[in-house]
Amino acid sequence: MFSVLILLLVSFCSATIYSDNKPSSCYRGPPGYNGVNGLPGKPGIPGNPGAPGRDGRDGSKGSPGNAGPRGPAGVKGGKGERGNPGPAGQKGSPGANCDCRTRVLSSHMNWKECSWFKGDGRDSGEIYHCDFVKKYADTALHVYFAGNLRIYNCDNCCSRWYFRFNGAECGSPGSIEGAFYMRFGRSPVKNLHRHRHIEGHCNNIHKGKIRVGFWVGACPGHPASDAYTGWNSRTRIFIEEVAKAQQ
Repeated sequence: MFSVLILLLVSFCSATIYSDNKPSSCYRGPPGYNGVNGLPGKPGIPGNPGAPGRDGRDGSKGSPGNAGPRGPAGVKGGKGERGNPGPAGQKGSPGANCDCRTRVLSSHMNWKECSWFKGDGRDSGEIYHCDFVKKYADTALHVYFAGNLRIYNCDNCCSRWYFRFNGAECGSPGSIEGAFYMRFGRSPVKNLHRHRHIEGHCNNIHKGKIRVGFWVGACPGHPASDAYTGWNSRTRIFIEEVAKAQQ
């Protein structure tokens, strides 16, 4: 009812305002006029939402920041479990055959040297001997003599120095010897002392203790001469067990 009265009043005032172009008591003009303010109208219905705007452009890439401080060291991990065995490798090719005994019988494994400092004026007989222990039956002995020898004051004379093994000369491959001959040695008298070297190998000698002797005597077909062994110097016999030579 109240709403109807309000509407009637508004209609009346509106008709009055515009009748005869005269203002009425219902009219309220702008400030300074004596008109009456009208009632506020109802709020309008909200409009439909607008369409969504487009996405903005991507911003520029920022510069990398400074590295942060290094963190504390981590705790040492425990020992890991043992892994499974890997697959077996391929079988290698067979190596070359090796005579290991030959390697054992090097000159640094079984050898001996006997030396002395004494002159010996005998013309025949054993000058010196050196005992040696041979380890194998199928090996050879390598021997040599080094020292001063001479024959004196004779013509067409000869002396022979040689090795003996347990009292016998070497039979395989043969005697180990040195012969020294002189002609026209009486006038003037020749007394020449010279360093000499006699060397060789001997096979077919049993293993065990061997007496290696160095002897002097007459050459075949000549009488014994005035011989001398070891003058003003050291004399030596060297003995070495070695593998047999190739055939």
